[in-house]
Amino acid sequence: MQQPNKLSPFFENLNFERDDNTMVINFGPQHPSAHGQLRLILELDGEQVVKAYPDIGYLHRGIEKMAENMTYNEFLPTTDRLDYIASTSNNYAYALAVEKLLGIEAPRRAQVIRTILLELNRIISHLFFIATHALDIGAMSVFLYAFREREYAMDLMEDYCGARLTHSSVRIGGVPLDLPEGWLASTLRFCETVEYELEHTYNALLEENRIWKMRLEDVGVLTPEDALSWGCTGPMLRGSGIAYDIRKEEPYELYSELDFDVPVADTNDSYGRYRLYMAEMTQSIRIIRQLVPMYRETEPQLMAHAPQYISAPKEEIMTQNYALMQHFVLVTQGMRPPKGEVYVPTESPKGELGFYIKSEGEPYAYRLKCRAPSFFHTGLLQEILVGTYIADVVTIIGSTNIVFGEVDR
Repeated sequence: MQQPNKLSPFFENLNFERDDNTMVINFGPQHPSAHGQLRLILELDGEQVVKAYPDIGYLHRGIEKMAENMTYNEFLPTTDRLDYIASTSNNYAYALAVEKLLGIEAPRRAQVIRTILLELNRIISHLFFIATHALDIGAMSVFLYAFREREYAMDLMEDYCGARLTHSSVRIGGVPLDLPEGWLASTLRFCETVEYELEHTYNALLEENRIWKMRLEDVGVLTPEDALSWGCTGPMLRGSGIAYDIRKEEPYELYSELDFDVPVADTNDSYGRYRLYMAEMTQSIRIIRQLVPMYRETEPQLMAHAPQYISAPKEEIMTQNYALMQHFVLVTQGMRPPKGEVYVPTESPKGELGFYIKSEGEPYAYRLKCRAPSFFHTGLLQEILVGTYIADVVTIIGSTNIVFGEVDR
């Protein structure tokens, strides 16, 4: 006889027929401020949240299992779909993990290009956060202004790789293309524009706006102890006063050669996290400006030289028979990394994004695991929402800056 479906412990403790002011509501997965397919089950006493239960799984696509059935190069475009707001950071994190597994390093010019793209990508992601967070709380004008600047940045990405949202702009071993003529000059002009708008538009509209401060100050308070306990990283951790940035702690690419600060906020609330995002965009602009002269000093090599893993340049493939044969084998059969396992963390716009890969020497990863920041920040909601009011739920969800492509993976 078929057993009845068993409810989770959370639902077993809920009494749906009450005589007091307590009620249970669904926030999402269709709510526009749920930022994706988040079903948040809230138990309310009047308008105050007594219990919160984030229910995920409405967007599950099995990306990690797909990685185990695709060759290493085939899987790279799929990483775009994890954090689709900042796809280059996903491309890069995966490519870097495979490079560590192979024991190869990208040429210096490729490293410069990658670092520029990563910081441009960070600005794109942070502008999206400011835009949607402001819109959730009712600041419509900021949404329009931030999307205007974001369009300029997406134009730059399109000029480089031909794509605006899912970039696939990084390759295992380097980058596919050199920067187009005039691209750096356009990027510097964009940096000037964003720097001006941050100070004279966004800050002017929000920084001392009394409604904005009333909605964000002392809302979504996350103590340093709780942030560490829940595995928070990125702006969520730095917003609680802990100056931890993987670009500083475990530098990759050219970050060890760059001069930049790690902003922190000590108010532990949503307002502090908002100011932190603004400060991080200023630091990204500072990094890009340092990279421009470094690019001009590099040799024009874009891919690592590792014939057993990386295809030869197109000129060699078209003129040398052995290079063509090798390219054919790599495309049809895939590379075969040595046996071993590796975990490589990177600092994505939302926090620590790392890939764990276990190799058995086959063209496919034996196991692949993605450590995505949004997953941990979603779990945090069951604690940080308790004791707040229903009007603050939207603010707190927006402040965590979660994206469900990397939660339901």
